[in-house]
Amino acid sequence: MALKKQHDMMAMFSMASMTDVIFLLLIFFMVTSTFVFPTALEVNLPQSSEQTAIKPGTRVYLDKELKLYASFGKEEPQPIEAGALLSFLKMTQAQSPESYIALFADEEVPYGEIVKILEMGAQNNLKMVLATKPAGRNRK
Repeated sequence: MALKKQHDMMAMFSMASMTDVIFLLLIFFMVTSTFVFPTALEVNLPQSSEQTAIKPGTRVYLDKELKLYASFGKEEPQPIEAGALLSFLKMTQAQSPESYIALFADEEVPYGEIVKILEMGAQNNLKMVLATKPAGRNRK
């Protein structure tokens, strides 16, 4: 009985055909997939030709030591006690009801202190706005 001669197998495997298949699949999925565009709501903002530069009538400053300063109009800010602040704000609001009160607080002031002053204004129907850095004024 004659034995068949065994053929030696090569230990190398060619990856060329595998990479071709992978690239073809990649191209196929890129072409057939749909691009997802975020659906955004189109907003038409109102246009105006008039500009109003309303400046605050009263300014209240709160520095990092929680000291209050207040001024009306173009006056220089003067120190004011927390108890007298409400009566001062009511008086200035009565003098110019169309203006508002700007609260300028230092960046280091805890937000809870700012909220207390804004709540006091809201409870007394005062028009108040908040700013963190007054333009051109640095209180120490």
